[in-house]
Amino acid sequence: MFMLVAYHRSFSEAGRVANVSQPALSRTIRMLEEQLDARLFDRDSRNVRLTAAGEALLPIVERLTADFDHAFSELSQSLSGARGRVVVGALPSVAAGDLPAVIASFRLSHPLVDVVLRDQLSGTLYQQMQERQIDLAVTTPPEEGAFHFDPLMQDAMVLVVKAGSELDTGTPARWAIFADHPFIAMAPRSSVRELTDAAVSKAGVTVRGLYDCTQLATVGALIEAGLGITALPRSTLGILHQGRIAARPLSHPSVERTIGLAYPLGRTLPPAADAFRRHYLAEMRGDQRAHQPPQSA
Repeated sequence: MFMLVAYHRSFSEAGRVANVSQPALSRTIRMLEEQLDARLFDRDSRNVRLTAAGEALLPIVERLTADFDHAFSELSQSLSGARGRVVVGALPSVAAGDLPAVIASFRLSHPLVDVVLRDQLSGTLYQQMQERQIDLAVTTPPEEGAFHFDPLMQDAMVLVVKAGSELDTGTPARWAIFADHPFIAMAPRSSVRELTDAAVSKAGVTVRGLYDCTQLATVGALIEAGLGITALPRSTLGILHQGRIAARPLSHPSVERTIGLAYPLGRTLPPAADAFRRHYLAEMRGDQRAHQPPQSA
């Protein structure tokens, strides 16, 4: 109100702009003068002019108003998901696969949102969500019901061998093949290790596990060197050196893993994280449900 009177030099005009009656505006200015113990305007029948105290106050009020407007604008952007920070967790194979392209497209539509990507094993991702270290994760289904999970794709396990080797036939293979060749295993607690352990057990196969690897690049290098073979989800093949490794379908049993987007139940996602959730689902499956708010417990 003070700024309007100062700018228009008229109580009646300032009241009209603010849609406030002139008596109410006069009372507001009088209360401000009483609080400051200073006269802010000189008035006569025709003119309203700032006093020295009013001149000193005006730039302060202008600065405070600008700061408030800026803060309110930033708050509005944060609440709408247009500004903020989201921490996304992902399996290493996903982090090196489709996820970077989705993050890039999200950054185009949300340039004021910082996206932090952390690649971890599935068990670690769920622990970090519980501890609020990450907001959501692209991973395998949870073992407990404390998380919402949007399934996105089925990822079949395939036999991975050295390209050009005698095993590079392109034909389907059975899990029994691992009984006759050194097996390169992923590290315990990884989603891939859980699948391979269950599959060889179901197939009644005893494998010679000579290596436990935490990185897919290490697995690929060992295969390229002819030191063994392995089973990996088909989605991981793009991470390995194309032309140096070859893949064959696996059966008896046929095994696949489900990949999806997980986030804690009963916890409201930060606006930026929810914006990323909706964007990721829309990008990955074009699902209209991606634009709905997340479920809660």
